[in-house]
Amino acid sequence: MSYVPPGTGWPGDPATAETPVARTPARVRRLASTAGPDGLAELDARVSVCRACPRLVRWREQVADVKRASYAHETYWGRPIPGWGPPTARILIVGLAPAANGANRTGRIFTGDRSGDWLFASLHRVGLARLPTSTHADDGQELIDTRMVATVRCAPPQNKPTVAERDTCAPWIVAELGLLAEHVEVVVALGGFGWDAALRSYAALGWDVVRPKPHFGHGAEARLAGDGREITLLGCYHPSQQNTFTGKLTEAMLDGVLGRAADLARAR
Repeated sequence: MSYVPPGTGWPGDPATAETPVARTPARVRRLASTAGPDGLAELDARVSVCRACPRLVRWREQVADVKRASYAHETYWGRPIPGWGPPTARILIVGLAPAANGANRTGRIFTGDRSGDWLFASLHRVGLARLPTSTHADDGQELIDTRMVATVRCAPPQNKPTVAERDTCAPWIVAELGLLAEHVEVVVALGGFGWDAALRSYAALGWDVVRPKPHFGHGAEARLAGDGREITLLGCYHPSQQNTFTGKLTEAMLDGVLGRAADLARAR
């Protein structure tokens, strides 16, 4: 088997063998909207066993089976990646998708890849992560008042999900943002994909999203209102190797946005 079966002891696995599996877009919509009394924990479990996008299922499991040579001795998670961080977090980080040999290997979002190295180091510097690195699912890392989610929960080929795959996965993030809405004060969108996903998701929840759509940019800010509350959306260049190697994103720039998020959340 080229993925870890649910309920077999992987650190942090939220699912069991009885967790219902979404195999179609309609089933995703139904399971996302009926998480039940366990709320976020049940949603995480259902996300982690989703099989609704055939191309993504084939790719994530192919990568888990073939493996990168440097990780040939490791077992790969090979499943969708649920959100990670405390359910009462006031800061939410929205990314694009898991890395094929990163979270798809470790089972934890942003863990075990170069983008994650940058992100966790910065979170640690601004006081939002216990450790400066995250290498595997039981490494002792802990997010402080912060939760991370991916817009698309499976690793896509070339890191490029299709529009249909994005839309099939959308009910998961909409449901998650709804369950977190009572607590979240600041959303940090990594890249334009994360920015657009955050705006679409809050609009789907009935929140007032500014028109015309706020433009993404590093350090961009927008206000979103709903359920009698207001949150701040912050834009941040994605810590991809393309951005960090070229200097488009520096450590100081990343620290600036995440530090701003921490300051906003603490001030409210």
